[in-house]
Amino acid sequence: MSYWVYILASKPGGTLYVGMTNDLVRRTYEHREGLIAGFSKRYGIKRLVFFEQHETPAFAIQREKNIKHWPREWKIYLIRSINPDWRDLYDDIVQ
Repeated sequence: MSYWVYILASKPGGTLYVGMTNDLVRRTYEHREGLIAGFSKRYGIKRLVFFEQHETPAFAIQREKNIKHWPREWKIYLIRSINPDWRDLYDDIVQ
């Protein structure tokens, strides 16, 4: 089984949300459709801009916690390192 750490954005350079899941397609869909009450729904955070795979939940949880505590500038650097145009990556994962 795979575990995923992901970052969503409201728009390029917008509000960011960092999460972890074992089903990236389902979880991203839930965010996009506003099915999850809370921060991402309140701020319209729907664009998948970064994700990475981990083999164990422990590694994914720790990575998520680490990224959440990073300064915003570091998170933006991480996103731009794989997605310089802040393209919505959702279509890439639902193939």
